Amino acid sequence: MERVIQEVMAEYGASGPGFSVHDEEVACMSAAYSAERAFFLVISRGEEVVGGAGVAPLDGGPAGVCELKKMYFLPEVRGLGFGRDLLHRCLAAARERGFERCYLETHDRMVEARGLYESAGFEPLGEPMGRTGHHGCNRWYVSSL
Repeated sequence: MERVIQEVMAEYGASGPGFSVHDEEVACMSAAYSAERAFFLVISRGEEVVGGAGVAPLDGGPAGVCELKKMYFLPEVRGLGFGRDLLHRCLAAARERGFERCYLETHDRMVEARGLYESAGFEPLGEPMGRTGHHGCNRWYVSSL
């Protein structure tokens, strides 16, 4: 998943400071998402990981809020329904884990992702929530679960 995140972030010009590509968890995803109340799924073609998404408690956020995290897909699998499917699975997992709302951060250049989030009921926020450290992001959303 590390390679997918790096490639997608570079594609969108989001590889500098303040973007999730620099999060420590990128190099050790399985450890980061084995924590309590966390959940992560990947999409693979054969042995190659081509996308994924997960949820975890929002760092520095209210107790009932999770964050949709590391939702990235390589270009060859976009538009095939994997994003919508993983998003719905992540939101279901968040509900099962007792979360009441789901927060996410993105960038205005990620038009397709924003369209997916908005079609799934995410509402735009005027400012970020929690302490993600992603000051490079300029679009924030939240959805009730």
